[in-house]
Amino acid sequence: MGKTFIIVPAYNEAKHIATVIHDLQNHGYNNIIVIDDGSKDDTATVAKTCGATVLSHGINRGQGAALYTGIKYALLCNADIIITFDSDGQHLASEIPKLIKPIKQGIADIVLGSRFLRNTSHTPFMRKILLTGSRIIIFLFYGLWMTDAHNGFRALTRKAAQLIEIRSNRMEHASEIIGEIKQKKLRYLEVPTIIRYTDETIKKGAGGFIGAIRILIKMIIQKITR
Repeated sequence: MGKTFIIVPAYNEAKHIATVIHDLQNHGYNNIIVIDDGSKDDTATVAKTCGATVLSHGINRGQGAALYTGIKYALLCNADIIITFDSDGQHLASEIPKLIKPIKQGIADIVLGSRFLRNTSHTPFMRKILLTGSRIIIFLFYGLWMTDAHNGFRALTRKAAQLIEIRSNRMEHASEIIGEIKQKKLRYLEVPTIIRYTDETIKKGAGGFIGAIRILIKMIIQKITR
C-alpha cells in the first residue's frame, strides 16, 4: 500500500489541534488533512503552522460534512488508505498501525476502532448506555452487530472510500457509514482502541446526553425516510 492520509475534522479545536498534529507527525504521518468546519477560533491558523493541509468550510456544517470534504480531497491526492481521526485528542496516533494492518493483509476494506473490545477506555456509564442503544438500533436497521457503533477512529481502503456515500452532515454519519458497509458489501473488522476521556470531550463529543439522544432520533428518522 502507498499513501496514507489522515483526515481530521475540527471545530473550535485551537486548544488541542497542535498536540494532535504533532502526535501524528511524531509517528510518521505527514499527509494530514485538517477540515476547519467553520471554527470561530484559530484552529485553521494553528493547523497550518503545524504543517497540516487545511480545508475550510465557511460555516459549521458538521462532522459528517467535514469527513466528506476530507475524504474527497484525499482521493484526489491518490490516497491508498484513509484514516479518520478526531481533533480533540481522544485518539492515539500510536494505534493507527493496528487499523492499517488488516487492510495491508488484504482481509478488510474498512477497519473500525472499538473502545469496548478490551474495555480499556473507562467509558462513562451514561455514554455506555447510549452507545448500547445505538448498537441495537444499527443491528435492527442493518443486521450488523458492532461493539462500538460511534467511534470516529477508522481506516478505509481507497475502494471503500470511493464506495461509501456520506450524506449526513452531522454526527449521525457514523451509523450511515455502517449502513453503507452493509449495502456495498464491504469487508470490515473491529480492532480494540483506546478513547481518552476528559470532562471536556465527554461534553463536546456528542453534545452531551441531549445531543446523544438527538443522534439516536436522527438515525431512526434517517432510516425511515430513505
